[in-house]
Formats: sequence, C-alpha cells, structure tokens
Amino acid sequence: MTSFWLFLSGLFKWSFGLFDFAGNFLNWILFFVATALFCYWCYVLFATLSGNKDKEYFSPTEGHHPYYDPRIYKKEK
Repeated sequence: MTSFWLFLSGLFKWSFGLFDFAGNFLNWILFFVATALFCYWCYVLFATLSGNKDKEYFSPTEGHHPYYDPRIYKKEK
C-alpha cells in the first residue's frame, strides 16, 4: 500500500511541475503581448502625434461622450 501512496505523491508532484511550466509559459506570452502593446503605444505617441501633428489628428469620439453633460448635471433650485 505504501508504494501506491508514493506513486500518488509522485503523480501530484509531477502535475504541479506541469502547472509551473504552464504558468511560466503563459507569463512569457503575456509579457510579449504587453511589450507589443507598449511598443505600439510608443509608436502612436511619438511617431503619429509628435511634432504638432496632434493638431491634425481627428478623434472619431470627440464631442460624442462629453465629460460634463449639462442635461445630466443641471443644478435644480
């Protein structure tokens, strides 16, 4: 019976090693995705909007979602 419990213990130990490997693999994937998003953000920030090019930028949502909407925040007396 002891050999069965030792086998089960070894199986659990192996499965947790598999979880460690999968976690590390997922962490590397997320790291590369985050790095790519950061590089894209830097590209947009510096290449697209630098040198006063931001004045030529057209925002498709500008004016559609105002921070202050007088219809909502009206002061009742």
